[in-house]
Amino acid sequence: MSILIWLSLLLIALILQSTLLPLVSFKGIHPDLLLVTVVSCALLSGKENGVGIGFFAGLLQDLVAGSIFGINTLSKLATGYLFGLAERKVFKEHVLLPLLATLVATLFNGLAGVVLLILLGHKVDFITALLQNIVPLMGYNLIIAIPVHHIVYRVVKFTAE
Repeated sequence: MSILIWLSLLLIALILQSTLLPLVSFKGIHPDLLLVTVVSCALLSGKENGVGIGFFAGLLQDLVAGSIFGINTLSKLATGYLFGLAERKVFKEHVLLPLLATLVATLFNGLAGVVLLILLGHKVDFITALLQNIVPLMGYNLIIAIPVHHIVYRVVKFTAE
């Protein structure tokens, strides 16, 4: 039952991310709802769930995006694992947790994507990618971090019962 709930949450996030969020894009950048969902899930329920949610969120995003397949899957999987490691070390109800975690996760996820592109032989201007893509995305993700974290917190509590 909990798998269906998490899959439904990811599908809703994917639909919102690919239909409504591009309407509020600035210079082609819009919030990464799936990334914020992965980070919140990993922080609240551990590395196993973080890896699973990260893998499926990245896979769904790769299937919809039509770009190089696997970049989002690998970067979100790694992000889910990394933030899942912190699950037992953080105070889950602290208001700053989703904000700080989202900032760091967006930076990590963006840098992981750039590194994967470089490893695949693509020419990427690192500074331009950082300043024109990753930093604005950090700001956008901050805006949605608290509401998404609250929703994921409720889903974690519901699936734990």
